[in-house]
Amino acid sequence: MPIIQVQILEGRTDEQVKELIKDLTTSTVKCLGVRADQVRVVVNEVPKKFWGVGGITKDEL
Repeated sequence: MPIIQVQILEGRTDEQVKELIKDLTTSTVKCLGVRADQVRVVVNEVPKKFWGVGGITKDEL
């Protein structure tokens, strides 16, 4: 059973996250030859204050 974990910055719409889950599942079915009901996708939204780039947080950028 494939388990896909994705970390994204907060701020995406529910519709965008649903589309991401759908597309990742479809791609996994195609690439690995598994059934869609075997694919698990976990999306973790990270607050910008906890995402650092170049030594500063995204909310400081």
